[in-house]
Amino acid sequence: MELQSSSLERMDKISSLDDLTISDKANSTGYPDYVYLNAATIFQNIHVEKPQHQRLVGYGTLTNLPMPVFEDEKSQRWSFELAFNALKYQDFLEDLMIDSCFYPSNPSHDDSTSLVVVMLYDFQDRKFQPRLCLADEEEIEEVREVEKSLNSFKTKIAASLARCRIKLDILTIDYLLPETVRKKQERASTLPLYAWVNTMKTSLEDVCSSLVRDGFVKVKSITELEGLTFCQDLHCKDLLGFPAHLKDDLCGMELFTDYKLVIQDKSRSLAAHSVKALMNMDDDVIIGSVASGLTIAHMSALTDQNTSKIFVCGVKSKSQQEQLQNFFTQMQCRNIKLIPDTFTDIDPTNPPLQTAKIVLLLPPCSVSGVSNPVDFILNENEDAGLLQDISRGSISEEKLNSLAKHQEQIMTHAVKFPKVQAVVYCTCSVYPEENEDVVKKALAYKLEGNKVQPYRLSPPVLPLCSILEIENASEKCFKLEPSETNNGCFVAVLTREVSKINNTNIYSKLCINEQRQFKQHGYASLQYFCVRAGRTKYKHFKTGPSQGQKYHRGSLLMLFTIN
Repeated sequence: MELQSSSLERMDKISSLDDLTISDKANSTGYPDYVYLNAATIFQNIHVEKPQHQRLVGYGTLTNLPMPVFEDEKSQRWSFELAFNALKYQDFLEDLMIDSCFYPSNPSHDDSTSLVVVMLYDFQDRKFQPRLCLADEEEIEEVREVEKSLNSFKTKIAASLARCRIKLDILTIDYLLPETVRKKQERASTLPLYAWVNTMKTSLEDVCSSLVRDGFVKVKSITELEGLTFCQDLHCKDLLGFPAHLKDDLCGMELFTDYKLVIQDKSRSLAAHSVKALMNMDDDVIIGSVASGLTIAHMSALTDQNTSKIFVCGVKSKSQQEQLQNFFTQMQCRNIKLIPDTFTDIDPTNPPLQTAKIVLLLPPCSVSGVSNPVDFILNENEDAGLLQDISRGSISEEKLNSLAKHQEQIMTHAVKFPKVQAVVYCTCSVYPEENEDVVKKALAYKLEGNKVQPYRLSPPVLPLCSILEIENASEKCFKLEPSETNNGCFVAVLTREVSKINNTNIYSKLCINEQRQFKQHGYASLQYFCVRAGRTKYKHFKTGPSQGQKYHRGSLLMLFTIN
């Protein structure tokens, strides 16, 4: 009797259709027809294809469908988000279709299953309420037929969902997700929006003044972001943070439509600023891949347009070249040179590239440190296939090994360029196989020629703004752990071993950067120097900010002689 009473109580909690939803965030109005169709195409390409003996629902034979043409960025984001959400709950949605008898009863062809799945996810997410269709909306017959079928099974689907929740004793189906996926969802809801200032068109001061005139308030910390606020980032001085909920509003502002402010994940700004910290005014840079072009433009903005050149590898098609050139023209970039060859196919002794002193590598990675993978993949033009592993909370060993192998190839190729003095390597992965292990293999690579100086792993060139960052820097790499304020990031800086005649410029830039850090951060910076010099025990060097200023030169010299 007690068990029956308990079940009745739980039934009371979820007896209303309004309570039957996978998450608390329901889309109350639904999407236009074309969004469902586009999401179905994306889902068909990235869904998990199960072994024959485990397959209860068929998805037809269509594979590698052409990517839909999107009307705008908003519809693209809607389509990918809907497909990704359906992917996260694929197993559950399939069970729901079978338990409610929708799948065996519905005569639709297997090639339409992806459309059923994405529409079923949205149907329950808006709490089984009717979809709001605009009068001028273009109707798609296939979408309307699936919608009609789902509506006819509404009661049975809701009952099946209720049985599932009672059986598992959970309030929302979010708890079906792996813990790592749930944590990412929670972090994504509060993750600030980052945008860097395009100094080729404006200045940081002018942007801040414009935001204040528009009603924004500048706050001191990223943790204070709420309402109409913004703050300046501690690691990158040209980077601003905004509350996540302002994205649609910001994208319509003139500052963003005119490319004076550019939305991009913070990790990419950290990579660009790591290169900037090593550069002299006339140094040239090689960027190993194109991605979305945003980092290339940022790197251009951080360099002297008249004296530095940025060589970008892998621009293969004419259409891609034209698209990038148009974008760079809008951004007012004038020092970018596009190269059609893939980075690993380029001869390191290629004469035009002998002026380059630094290589920036942003290879494809697992994106395992990213909490908002859809936004990141779309913004950076990454492989949408990564969403399959991300939806499961971990990457397959085969995929991880494949990524690490490619990363190792480009890293070992980068160190072959005889005139290059530094390599900056950046990922958004939390796996050592893609980070420290790749760096170790590159450092172990034996360079040809007696006159070529080997590489060493240099300490971070970015400000260390927390104790955790200082502790992570003991490994001589810059790391940001995934959190409510940023995605995960790994940055390694490889520089040539110091010799009497080589690397003096890069080495001097390291020293200048450290002096700037010391003056800026006092005692915390003294810990930072000790870490960079290989001294994990720095208690003998403890001084207050004023003492740090007083003994700055002697401490710096002592720390450098230790290494």
